This record gives sequence, structure tokens and C-alpha cells, in this order.
Amino acid sequence: MADLLSKEQYAEIAAKLELRTQAFIDGEFRDAISGRTFVTTNPATGKQLAEVAACDVQDVDVAVAAAKRVFEDGAWSKLQPGERKHILLKFAQLLEDNAHELAVLEALDSGKPVSECQNVDVPETIHTIRWHAELIDKIYDATAPTGNAAVTMVVREAIGVVGLVLPWNFPLLMLAWKIAPSLAAGCSIVVKPAKETTLTALRVVELAHQAGVPAGVFNLVPGGGREVGEAIGRHMDIPMVSFTGSTDTGRLFLKYAAESNLKRIVLELGGKNPAVVMNDCEDLDEVAQFVTAGAFWNMGENCSASSRLIVHKDVKDELLSLMAKHLKDWKLGDPLDPDNRLGALVSKSHFEKVSEYLQYAAEQKLNVVQGGETESGVYVQPTIVDGVEPGSRLFVEEIFGPVLAVTSFSTIDEAIELANDTIYGLAASAYTGSLRNALRLSREIRAGVVTVNCFGEGDASTPFGGYKESGFGGRDKSIWAHDQYTEIKTIWINAS
Repeated sequence: MADLLSKEQYAEIAAKLELRTQAFIDGEFRDAISGRTFVTTNPATGKQLAEVAACDVQDVDVAVAAAKRVFEDGAWSKLQPGERKHILLKFAQLLEDNAHELAVLEALDSGKPVSECQNVDVPETIHTIRWHAELIDKIYDATAPTGNAAVTMVVREAIGVVGLVLPWNFPLLMLAWKIAPSLAAGCSIVVKPAKETTLTALRVVELAHQAGVPAGVFNLVPGGGREVGEAIGRHMDIPMVSFTGSTDTGRLFLKYAAESNLKRIVLELGGKNPAVVMNDCEDLDEVAQFVTAGAFWNMGENCSASSRLIVHKDVKDELLSLMAKHLKDWKLGDPLDPDNRLGALVSKSHFEKVSEYLQYAAEQKLNVVQGGETESGVYVQPTIVDGVEPGSRLFVEEIFGPVLAVTSFSTIDEAIELANDTIYGLAASAYTGSLRNALRLSREIRAGVVTVNCFGEGDASTPFGGYKESGFGGRDKSIWAHDQYTEIKTIWINAS
């Protein structure tokens, strides 16, 4: 845990911030070629933070050309592994040196509680960069058993210029999940942050350049999905795109690839994740704490959030009572107050979307046992709705807000059926005191990440991604993420 500052100290940092607002292309900040800008606001107050360069296809073309030139020149792609490692470790240190600034910037831009930014997002961002930097000179290629007539090597080569398209819910951390393995592999990158949350990415690219990442290797192009995202998806000189965001937008990237150069597409998409609680748990109070965190961490704006509680009927009432007790510790309010664990939703439009589900619960006369109300601005109370049937919108649709749907069951077969009754398959949690039940639930629930008796996503060494409509083409984190930014080449040398 980081040493948190006071509310007044965070406010002082916020008042002194110098915001970067231009695109970063070929080693320098520059305006969009069109001269256009867009306004980014503080979701907690609704006040304007800055006007950011609104790039389009022209800027993407310039960024890709720079990235391609430097990739082919080899200033980064052909650098000795240990030298790339050294620069990335220096980059991580610069991030650490500016940790308070980054935490405040993240809270202002996204509405996230500064305590979460300080204790989770910033340190995990730094750790991710360091983990992949350390991996650079520890990955071995292979030889094939071809006998004495030939020497055969199977080697990895950086894929080239990659497009990295980011979501708004974890701006810093998702940036790190993508830039760390792609830069470690030797790629040049063109990054599009979410339009709602651009400011931390602009500061990060500046620090990377200060650390010694060569000009043209790390380019950042702010703007909208149609103007920048589609241009990246269709660009003929980008052989690979990694995208995190909505399932609908993920489908578009597959379309762009099919209609352009058949680029490799890696998608990390939505989730409607179950938390299955059996009636044999050893410590139901601990379960209540994990389920509460899983449902409401980051205001539920989390693709792996435990948004469906599937709980045995014998322990449901007790579990909900314990969760109500723990929710008293989840204070909602000003993101720059370190005492608050819940902040503002990211935008007015997203607030209105989440609010519609609260209205739906009221119209359907569902049993709202906690919350169910909005507060001034774009704040939504953590909400628990009991008695949700499988056909309900609350059971089926990804809300991406602090709304937990509760459905009860009687048998483990029924629990597994309910858990898998979704088009998604990103994450799941299973809570049980039985090893047999733990193994069965973790094996039979169709999800890319299953945690047992806890909520989480693993660590930097474990792959993250989903089944079904939650993902496609690869994984974030771990060595598997590093591999997806490389091509595998067979070199056959005749020795006869």
C-alpha cells in the first residue's frame, strides 16, 4: 500500500498540474493537422480540464509512417535486448518518481478514487512495465529435432508497427498492459487512448521519451473512434491491433482487418461475470468482503466485475446482510478525498446509461436491497438487486456500473448452468469450503479467469482474457501477451 496524502495535498497537486494536450508523434508534441480539439472534463465536477488535439486519419498516417521508419531502421527493434530492458526500467523509475502526479491526474480525468489510483493503478502500471522489461533477456527461442542433416531454429521477431486502442475505465493500467509487452518485443507503437481519458497517457508517453525510447517508437494519437480508431484498424502498414473495450467495437476491428490487410486482432471485451457462493463456505463474512469488492471496485466500471451473485438459497440472506455491513465502509464522493472508495462515473452519458438500469429495476418492482439511487453529479450508489431471474436485463446485459444482480440456486448443477448462461466468458469467482466443489466450479465455468475463494485477476505473470464474446485472438499480461506481439519464424539451415 502506498502512503496516501491528505485531501488538501492532493488538491494542491491538482492545482499545479501542467497538462499535456497535443498528440505525441515522432518524438514531439504537436497539434492535430486539422487544428481541431475536443474538450475533456472532470466527471466529478463537470468542469473542463483541457482542450486536447482531435486527431484524424491524417495524423494516424504520419504516426504510422514514423513508427514504420524507426522500426525498419532498427533503433529499437534491433537494439540489444539488455539495452531495451535498461531503457524500460528507467521508464518505470520515472513513472515511480511521478506517482503522486499520475494518481491525481488519473482521478481527475476518470473520476476514479485517488486512493485506488495511488494504491492499485499506478503501482501496478509500474510493476507491469518492470515485469516485461525483465522478461526481455530471459525468453529463449528453440531448436527443432531435425537430426544432423540440418540445423533448425524457431525464433521470435517483433511483428512491426502495432496499434493499441485503449478503454476509459483503467486508463493507466490498460496502457501498461499493452505498451509493456509490445515495446519489450521490439515493436513500434501507435496508441489511441479513450477520448474520455487521455491525459495520463500523454504524460506517460512524455516520460517514456525522457527515459530514452527513441523518437517514432512510441506515438500517441488522441481522438474519436471513427476518426482515429478506424484509421488504425484499416491501416495497411499496421500488422497487428490490440483493443480493449466494448464487444460491438471489437466486432468492428475484425471487420476493418478483413477489409484491409488481414492484420492480427487481439480483443479483450465485455463480461457479465458470476460470483458463485456455495452453502459450505468456511467464512461467509470474508466471502461478503470479496463479493462486495468484486461488484463495486472502480464503481463497477470493470469488465471483470462480479456483476452477478449466484448464491445458494440457504446462505443468501446472511450473505446479503454481511455485504450491507461492509458497504458502510464504501464511502461515495469526491475522488480526490482519499477516504472515499467510490468516485464518479466516467461521463454524463455513461451515468445516464447506468441510471436506466436503476429505473428498470424500479419499473419491474425488483427487490432493491441496497442503494438504487443516484446522487448529485454523476454518482451512483452501490446497488444490490435481489431475486433477479435469468431472463432479466440485469442478469443478461453488461451494465458497467455499481449494480449487482442476485440470483439464488439449490444445487451445484444449477449454479454452473446459471454461471454459464451468458454470451460472455471473461471472469468468474467461486466460493466454497469443498475442494471437490472448487475444482468442479473452476473447471466447468466457461471463463478465461476463475478465482477460488477470492476476487481478482491474477498478477503480471498470469494471462488475462476471455471465452466466447469476451475475447478473441490472444491475452493481456504474462509471457502470452509478449508472444502475441511477435511473429514465429522457422530458419532451416542445410548442414549436409
